[in-house]
Amino acid sequence: MDKHIELVKKWLDDPDSVTKEELKANSRSAEGYHSAYDANAYAAGAAWAAWAAADDDVYLQHAIKCVKIYEELIEERKDV
Repeated sequence: MDKHIELVKKWLDDPDSVTKEELKANSRSAEGYHSAYDANAYAAGAAWAAWAAADDDVYLQHAIKCVKIYEELIEERKDV
């Protein structure tokens, strides 16, 4: 599992378990990370959205959606 997604999922499960600084660092770490394949783009998107959602709930649904799409893409790769 992708480390960026893992941190976002941890934050989604318990927002108090991850600091805003950790979300910011996760987002910055994920920048440019998406080039390997599509799932990584969603990992980067989830990382960015979680950091943004720490200040504005409007991004929360985007973070959730990116995690879901990431997991679907990973599952599809297992079937190939």
